[in-house]
Amino acid sequence: MTTQVLRSPALTVNGEVTAIGDVSVHTTVLDWLRDRGLTGAKEGCAEGECGACSVLVARPGTDAPTEWTAVNACLLPIAALDGQELITSEGLGSPADLHPVQKELAVRGGSQCGYCTPGFVCSMAAEYYRPGRTACAPGEDRSVGEDHEHGPNGFDLHALSGNLCRCTGYRPIRDAAYALDNPAPNDTLAARQASSPPPPAPTGMISPEGEFLRPASLDEALTVLGERNDAVVVAGSTDLGVQVNIFGERPPLTVAIDRLEELREFSFGDDDVRLGAALTLTEIERRLAGRVPLLAQMFPQFASRLIRNGATIGGNLGTGSPIGDTPPALLALDARLVLASSRGERTVPLAEYFTGYRQTVKAADELIKTIVIPLPLAPMTAFHKIAKRRFDDISSVAIGYAVDVVNGTIRDARIGLGGVAATPLRARETEAALIGRPWSEETVRIAAGVMAAEGTPMDDHRASTSYRSAMLGQSLLRFYFEEVHA
Repeated sequence: MTTQVLRSPALTVNGEVTAIGDVSVHTTVLDWLRDRGLTGAKEGCAEGECGACSVLVARPGTDAPTEWTAVNACLLPIAALDGQELITSEGLGSPADLHPVQKELAVRGGSQCGYCTPGFVCSMAAEYYRPGRTACAPGEDRSVGEDHEHGPNGFDLHALSGNLCRCTGYRPIRDAAYALDNPAPNDTLAARQASSPPPPAPTGMISPEGEFLRPASLDEALTVLGERNDAVVVAGSTDLGVQVNIFGERPPLTVAIDRLEELREFSFGDDDVRLGAALTLTEIERRLAGRVPLLAQMFPQFASRLIRNGATIGGNLGTGSPIGDTPPALLALDARLVLASSRGERTVPLAEYFTGYRQTVKAADELIKTIVIPLPLAPMTAFHKIAKRRFDDISSVAIGYAVDVVNGTIRDARIGLGGVAATPLRARETEAALIGRPWSEETVRIAAGVMAAEGTPMDDHRASTSYRSAMLGQSLLRFYFEEVHA
């Protein structure tokens, strides 16, 4: 079954409708743009870590009908932007008429060799246009409460966490970011945010290397998955894009599900929180607005803003990776997954979802539809990520905590672990060593010894077995002392 497409795939680039043309379905947005002379975006890493390829896409907003969202052009297939609206660094301004972001980078020395600059420009422009970011009024002092990652103009430096530069030392780039004012009243890209983004276009593209399909509905997507066992599902393409670029994978059928409304549910009710599997991590972070503190701690440590703008929560769970960042947090939150197929829906506790290395109970014809987090939340929660870098790194160990203490006794404890076994897992023995016992240093030190033996940590280039075990025990002690002294 294929979607009926009555038009040639095309997208709007810098205000001009442009046909995608006769290209491979695995052609990236970056290669497609550069082949058409828009060479501002560069390839630095081909795996979404350097940001040299950043471009802006009009996406549904959480605080405005449209938000200009920075994404990695090296990861997305151009077929995924059929019917969509794209802005490159060339579309922001010209040498004769610089965009405010371009001007500030130029006058403050934020560009040297220039290779990375267009990517910084696009990521910075996304934050420049972010609804809710406002610069100080004349005479207003916003220095109180600010930190080194947020400017007095409301600029969040995490917006640039996915962009690397080898020349400037970053200070001039930060200075340029913090010097930005509010968009001018006649700014066309700011005005564009008041209307809705283009709706998802049902897409069907075929090339010698395979087929790309964007179904019009969830039912159609599930039918395709039931008929084609060679189909590969894609949402943000932050994982598949790496496989295509670095390892040369060429799936015969790619099925895009990121814009299916049935997979984009969001609700915060009395009994549970429901997160659609196709919501990006950025969308979830902004819609939750801190109401699930454990996830609020996890989001900034999950890759970079560029990746979180594309990566979906369903995709992170769908890969079955033992080092994904969302599973430990969601295990601690006792999350459940709603799996859908043409046969119907079923609900699976996340603790029973993973079955082996990158293996899960999800059948080939099923999709993760919704992630359900029961309420009320535990009063004490935390997310610890041990990695070589503070941000934008892969975990050596990740731990999610959710603990409930009543009258000095631990009534409930859930601990999710990542990076210490072939699958994410619950620290069941540690939980048992805590529940029903006093919330005290003695109890926690005993449990920390148990926790150090949880899982089957391995030696690899990120960490040794002994280091991972030591970090497990130390993490529990850190959690206790931080809560006691909060």
